[in-house]
Amino acid sequence: MPPVTIPLPTTEQKLSYAGIWLLKKMDLAPDDGGMVVPFVMPGELTPLDDVVEALYLAGYVAPDKKRERYEVTPAGYAYIGQLIDEAAALIEEFEELEVAEVVARLRAAGLDVLRARFLWEWYSGELDDLALFQERRGVDPVERLWAYYLVSDEFFRALAADIEQAS
Repeated sequence: MPPVTIPLPTTEQKLSYAGIWLLKKMDLAPDDGGMVVPFVMPGELTPLDDVVEALYLAGYVAPDKKRERYEVTPAGYAYIGQLIDEAAALIEEFEELEVAEVVARLRAAGLDVLRARFLWEWYSGELDDLALFQERRGVDPVERLWAYYLVSDEFFRALAADIEQAS
């Protein structure tokens, strides 16, 4: 079987993946690793501005003017539920298979391999701490400003490398 190569996502896809990640964080309580998304992002979170705008335009988040932050909408919670179902189905169907077989089956079905990998890791909690994600993969230096890493080519190269190396 030829080596697997995974193309980097488009800017739009990166925003979509980052939005999925952010919705999960917004859904969780701060004590459980969740986060509050303020109207005005501090400097270290400015890469999320476009992500929040995309979530807002999709109807997944809405401003809470009284609290000066964004909140997940009912449509956003429904979307999170769909993503959870999608990720759980992927894991159930493919968890016993070798990576090369999973990639072949996903491609044969016309599915996005990187999206499947992202959702799998998102659902399993592997992406909850992006600094730890980098450390586990031997990234040096680790990008501690996780919002920058979340929308970077380096992040998606790391996800793709997991697939490429294992197949």
